[in-house]
Amino acid sequence: MKIIIAGTGEVGFHLSKLLAQESHDIVVIDYSQKALEKATRNLDVSIIKGDATSIKVLENAGISKADLLIAATSTQQVNILSCVIGKKLGVKKCIARISNSELLHRRESFDYKSIGIDEVIYPETLGASEIKTLLKESAVSDSFEFDKGKLKLIGIKIDERSELKDKSLAETSYLNPKTSFTPVAIVRDIEDKIENETIIPRSHNILKQGDIAYFIANSDNGVDTVLSLSGRENLQIKNLMIYGGSDLAYISAKHLSKKYNVKLICEDLPKCEKFADELPNVMVLNGLGTDIDFLREEDLDSMDAFLALSNETEKNILASLAAKESGVKKTISQVENIDFVPLAHNMGLNTTINIKYLTANFIVNYIREGELLNFTSVEGLDAEVIEVEVKEGSNVLESQLKDIGFPKDGIVGGVIRNNETKIPRGNFTFEVGDRVLIVTKKEGKKSIESMFK
Repeated sequence: MKIIIAGTGEVGFHLSKLLAQESHDIVVIDYSQKALEKATRNLDVSIIKGDATSIKVLENAGISKADLLIAATSTQQVNILSCVIGKKLGVKKCIARISNSELLHRRESFDYKSIGIDEVIYPETLGASEIKTLLKESAVSDSFEFDKGKLKLIGIKIDERSELKDKSLAETSYLNPKTSFTPVAIVRDIEDKIENETIIPRSHNILKQGDIAYFIANSDNGVDTVLSLSGRENLQIKNLMIYGGSDLAYISAKHLSKKYNVKLICEDLPKCEKFADELPNVMVLNGLGTDIDFLREEDLDSMDAFLALSNETEKNILASLAAKESGVKKTISQVENIDFVPLAHNMGLNTTINIKYLTANFIVNYIREGELLNFTSVEGLDAEVIEVEVKEGSNVLESQLKDIGFPKDGIVGGVIRNNETKIPRGNFTFEVGDRVLIVTKKEGKKSIESMFK
């Protein structure tokens, strides 16, 4: 596909990186020379400096022959206008990033396609939805659902409580007699290295203390079994504190206050007054999220969860560390800079959220509709989760899993067959119509996809 991406901020950059790896023809447009130079150094893309609402700039980018325009700048008006003009100039489809929740909530009554926009995306709502899931699955650092929750991908830190510690994958099978889960990835902190190592495990790999292990489990008993073996259980969350004056903090407070007792800490007094007027079920307080004495005065010690959702990554990390030090069992930190995710994990903040990452995942799934059933990229994990369907004539049919020569960079985690879940072992045989959940490093993705065609 020929894809034009307007904006090379973190959303545009990460999106360009994901799509360029799949051999799409990518053109990025941005005003910032610095951003374009970064794209040139790190990505296999073409660049154009200029305004994404300029007819001339769009024409130079090849808009009339493009399959998709993704308007992902930080300015909503630019994104909408770019899509309107782009569609008039001949692009097949347009996606606009928006920053006004009203536009999202009225999507059913307002015909966006009539003005040239095929899909709108509001990153903050994706973030709020992810936070809701993470609070529900409070014992895990990451949680993703597939096929309406029939299978789940969960991340858990291996500590001294875990029965899985110092066990090889072969040994964990004895703790899993019902075959309700399987380890699919390990993230390990390597001494003297800035970035953590991602391991696609095999039977000989051993889970070590400090690892973040990812499992695919069925929802019937697999998740509960993994939690039990890890010495963890989901918290009964009632009281939570949110720090930040961001749109994500506001939307999260609004939705979470329907179920929890919520305190919202904001440094900006005018925003505090606005939030207090618009969020009647939330206690809004003016103060510093990094002022530990202030937070303790506001009963930080009695909170079940702490959400650091300001737009400043460093403050979020410090605030979450303070909350953890005060005994809060569940912290979620918004990390704006993706490069900070491994650092946060190494400091013990295992649950982070990056709405730009979520946005890029959403858009990639939109683009790949019809090719893959699902695609998920996990923060801090140098691997992706893909869901494919076994088609008639596929190379994987009529052979056991152990005999099909599955690439070492990937692992089959789960299968959905006729609405039933299966956690496959080596003697598993695929059937036409199976929906297969695979965790793979980028290097092995293409060869894995070709196996299922």
